Amino acid sequence: MTHAMRVAGLAIALPLVFGSIQPPSRAQTSGGSWVGTWSTALVGRPQLPPMPAAPGPPPFMPSACPAAPAVPMITPPAGVTFGPQPFTHFANQTLRQIVHVSLGGSRARVVLSNSFGTAPITIGAAHIALRDKDAAIQPSTGRPLTFSGRATVTIPANAIVYSDPVALTVMPLADLAIDLYLPGSTNTPVPLTMHNAAFQTIYVSETGNHTGAPKLPGVATVRSWFLLSRIEVDAPDAAGAIVAFGDSITDGASSTPDTNSRWPDVLARRLLSTPTPLKMGVLNAGIGGNRVLSEGTYGAGINALARFEVDALSHTGVTHIIVMEGINDIGNARQNPTPTAEDLIAGHKQLIERAHAKGIKILGATLTPFWGAGYYTEAGEAKRQALNNWIRTSKAYDGVVDFDKATRDPSDPKKLLPAYDSCDRLHPSDAGYKAMAESIDLSLFRSTGNRR
Repeated sequence: MTHAMRVAGLAIALPLVFGSIQPPSRAQTSGGSWVGTWSTALVGRPQLPPMPAAPGPPPFMPSACPAAPAVPMITPPAGVTFGPQPFTHFANQTLRQIVHVSLGGSRARVVLSNSFGTAPITIGAAHIALRDKDAAIQPSTGRPLTFSGRATVTIPANAIVYSDPVALTVMPLADLAIDLYLPGSTNTPVPLTMHNAAFQTIYVSETGNHTGAPKLPGVATVRSWFLLSRIEVDAPDAAGAIVAFGDSITDGASSTPDTNSRWPDVLARRLLSTPTPLKMGVLNAGIGGNRVLSEGTYGAGINALARFEVDALSHTGVTHIIVMEGINDIGNARQNPTPTAEDLIAGHKQLIERAHAKGIKILGATLTPFWGAGYYTEAGEAKRQALNNWIRTSKAYDGVVDFDKATRDPSDPKKLLPAYDSCDRLHPSDAGYKAMAESIDLSLFRSTGNRR
């Protein structure tokens, strides 16, 4: 479940300001009732792609998906040379990154991350505003972001930084535009912290600091988020936040870009549209290609057990976690007997114990069908069925979300229902993601864990 990746290296840094490897679970100095309203899970991308691996086994069935479009390259500013690269790079440019929030609030703050960087990176200026359309913002809503009272910030290696809170009325399900000005060149031999598959258009400016410009003077677009970890709002009436923790099916692979059709997006809309709305943030912690017990390519992120603390447990306001992980462990093993279903169950038990230790409710989601996917095997299908049976019957999780039942073809349960198959027999279509979200029993969230 890997994706074509558009990514960049890292900028030259200036003096250190502050940072922390793991984010705290609640605000310590800024007051308010903070809760996460949007997030993404991050990976570290090297400056250059690794050497191609040896060819793997042939696919079970060829993909019916159209070929991915070529990755657009960013034209370097005058006097800067990037050289021939398959990755996007930036130099002395501004990124306008669009995010679709879940909860609303009266104030907002932004968390930036250099958690995979091995050297500091400087943000020359930052800005937040409500998005108008495409690359345009609503100027009257714009607010410059500061960090410990400073307009610029240098994020140390492996660190994160919180912006100072800004007074901004964020409506539920609004689009925000986060501007980051990167004064240095990213074409340096340092990993960049980013999220590969945003399924959201991000705008890249011409040379210079254009943070807060009503319409960004753009030279290119990409579909990845860079250095942006999460958005939090001050929402005293919020009941908490739900973290959707998983792989590309949680990330929204094959969903229509710029439509917010991932299943966590649909869940956020459902929560707020019930007769008695459930005011909860929905935070997407999906990474394409991610596994429970091992690593794949760099773009698939570190294993689920390793990233669970940062990507799930430590989010501000988290009360519930939905876990949907394991299909990549199963599929990439092909006929190999390991990892076994029992190995994966043991990994899931670890996630459950760690959530319960923090007083957080954790729900298990069954794995959706994958017959016909490139890495399908009958041995893998047996593991999927065994893991799903354990999730449904063991009562180890605090509740069950049966995505398998919601998406399978009743006449052939090993397959996705054709209307729910995007094209590759693995990732759901927009309709499939909608069916997944609509299958979730919202009463699972009316009994809350401890809001952190």
